[in-house]
Amino acid sequence: MRRLRGEQAGWSLVELVMVIGVSLVVGAMAMAALAPLGAAARALGAARALAAMLQRERLDAVRTGRVCGIRFDDDGSGIGYTRVTDGNDNGLRSAEVVDGTDPRRGPRQRLSDAFAGVRFAIVDDVPSIDGGAGLSAGADPVRIGSSILAFAPTGGATSGTLYLASADRRQFAVRVLGATGRVRIFEFDRAMAAWVSR
Repeated sequence: MRRLRGEQAGWSLVELVMVIGVSLVVGAMAMAALAPLGAAARALGAARALAAMLQRERLDAVRTGRVCGIRFDDDGSGIGYTRVTDGNDNGLRSAEVVDGTDPRRGPRQRLSDAFAGVRFAIVDDVPSIDGGAGLSAGADPVRIGSSILAFAPTGGATSGTLYLASADRRQFAVRVLGATGRVRIFEFDRAMAAWVSR
């Protein structure tokens, strides 16, 4: 449309509303398409952060000469964890964490505090990561034989697996190998029906 001399060029209110409306629709479609990627990325980030924390506990145990570890508990709002240290040279014990003999090192945390939508859970029936009996949906996701995953001053650790799930039901596992204290991350590939290293 030709402008008359003296008129200012620019957008009309109707044109501006149309552009904003189209932008919002396209943005919403892009967000919906990327949402599953965000959930998977948060869950993988949580698995990596958990693995790094476990490695730090192992290093603290070697450095200090004391058993260090993570105590897991479920307070009804979900499974949380607390970093703890042996306070009387007899290993980590839940009763001694409760009474303060084995001191806590920091506040209780949950995965969802730092990674929205990520939690300790087994969301679907999956094969066990170590080739044992399969795990059913809703089973205990903290598979370490007790409530404490401990690291010894020699570098060894409690053997076990921590299962994590994303908001879009992807399944991850953080595995601790007892003799070496090595920590590995896996994701369950539904297409292959197998755990793959991440």
